[in-house]
Amino acid sequence: MDVYLPIANLSVNGLVIIGLGALTGLLSGMFGVGGGFLTTPLLIFYGVPPTVAAASAASQVTGASVSGAFAQARRGGIDYHIGAVLVAGGVIGTGIGSLLFRLLQALGQIDTVINILYVLMLGGIGGLMAHESITALRAQRAGVPLPARKRRHHPLVASLPLRWRFYRSGLYISPLAPLLLGMATGILTMLMGIGGGFILVPAMLYILGMGVNVVVGTSLFQILFVTMVTTMMHALTTRAVDIVLAGLLLVGSVTGAQLGTFFAQKAKPEQLRLILAVIVLAVALRMALGLGYRPDEIYTVVPL
Repeated sequence: MDVYLPIANLSVNGLVIIGLGALTGLLSGMFGVGGGFLTTPLLIFYGVPPTVAAASAASQVTGASVSGAFAQARRGGIDYHIGAVLVAGGVIGTGIGSLLFRLLQALGQIDTVINILYVLMLGGIGGLMAHESITALRAQRAGVPLPARKRRHHPLVASLPLRWRFYRSGLYISPLAPLLLGMATGILTMLMGIGGGFILVPAMLYILGMGVNVVVGTSLFQILFVTMVTTMMHALTTRAVDIVLAGLLLVGSVTGAQLGTFFAQKAKPEQLRLILAVIVLAVALRMALGLGYRPDEIYTVVPL
């Protein structure tokens, strides 16, 4: 089933794109991550230009985040106060990311930068997840309980001025901390097409010191609005959003997420994290090899 992507300017097998969306949806349902950090690399491997892949993946993450955000809202798992600050920072970061995106496009380096960012980020996060999972599995086998994590924000957060009370999260910190965190995820969302949840959730836990009961919901709340703004920004400035590609991905991801949720109930969390770490490291390795691989054709001639 060949489908023409007007913005990417190429024909693809629609079933393959739906399959890629289903795979990322499966991972989203199993591991509680947005899946955008794997959607873009997989599309690049398939031959979609990195700029189109990043912009279209952001729009797919927007659609995939809606149901999760509503579900968390019903169970009271969203801190709207700190979430609004994160969204404000994300919108500012999206604007900065848009300027960086257009600058790198003008320099002809945007594709290379996207690939390098993915290699560094996926490699680092995958390594940390693998270390944590292996440590937890070893402790389980030895019958030694892991020490409980102390819920406390980072000392740098404590040093920031203008403290506010975020009652739902049980925090008394400066709003500059979530604002800066939101800006960072906004920039990454604009450049890489990720939702930012796999960075935002650990940062909210270990840097801001938020409670586990509101971290996932608040993250989805921020992702929903920031990816929405990112999609609009891409559509207005870079014009790299391929609505056909995003629609096919969304069809697959909705189905895959339901299957992922079912499988997640059958496996241990430590095993799931280790599997995700292996997948993330494999994708990072494949992208690193792609950066150093010399193609058979050094250049191509495109008729005007």
